[in-house]
Formats: sequence, C-alpha cells, structure tokens
Amino acid sequence: MSGAGEAARPADLRYPPAGVAACFDACQTRRMSKQLLPLLERTRAADCHVPLVAEPLTADQAEGLAPAFKALGDPVRLRLLSLIASHEGGEACVCDLTDAFDLKAPTISHHLKVLKATGLVTADRRGTWVYYRAERAALDLLSGLLAAPAEAAA
Repeated sequence: MSGAGEAARPADLRYPPAGVAACFDACQTRRMSKQLLPLLERTRAADCHVPLVAEPLTADQAEGLAPAFKALGDPVRLRLLSLIASHEGGEACVCDLTDAFDLKAPTISHHLKVLKATGLVTADRRGTWVYYRAERAALDLLSGLLAAPAEAAA
C-alpha cells in the first residue's frame, strides 16, 4: 500500500519491530510489580510475627514491608496517620485533617492516597467528605515487628 512517491517498505522491516513490542511488554510487567498493594496483601501477618531483634527478615518479607515504612518516612504522612489513629472514634474526616497542616488540599490528598495505597489507612466516602480510619491490623503488624523484648533492649 505505498502511495505515489512513497518508498515501499521491505517485508522484513515491520513496524513496530518485534523487539519493541517485547520491550513494552517487559516494561509494563516491571511497572506493574512496583504498584503498591496494601500491606496485608503483600505480607502475611503470620510471616512477620517475630520481632526484628529475634530473627532477621527474609528478602521477601523486607520487600513486602518496605513500602509501608517508606510511606511512614515522610513527616507529613506520619503525622497524618497519627492524627487519624488518635482521632475520637478512630476515624477522621479529611476536613479535620487539612486544618492541621500548612499545605494545600491536593497535597494532603496525595499523602492520604499514599497511606491508603500502602494499606495503612482505609477510606469511606460519605457525601462530599472522605473519612479515614487507621488499619489496626497493619499497625499491629508493623509495631510487632519493631517490638523489642526488655532483655534485647538493654
């Protein structure tokens, strides 16, 4: 189907080349594996019931737990989680959270999205507001992992 003045494409040169499609597929797979899954889906609680001071984590355990610790490594997210977990009734409206920071609402929403994506909080929309609740099982998992027995702490 070459028009006038258009050079015919050799039969062995397909567009896109076969190697490019394979590369796109490989890149898509790699990107998908980096998507955040909730903490409890990535890491079974039974796999991480032993504190760090008792035995070392496996590579799979560390990979599963790292996104939650990374999310908590940001001071705004750590404070948001603290505000949500300590709020009366165990849940907080986003309208109550935005006033505690000198940040714009989209920035707060981004941080809440990260906490939700890692499974540290859950969200429930009620009308125009979203209410956040700390995921107790995820917090128990992380705190149990970081717990240090009295003899190990000394």
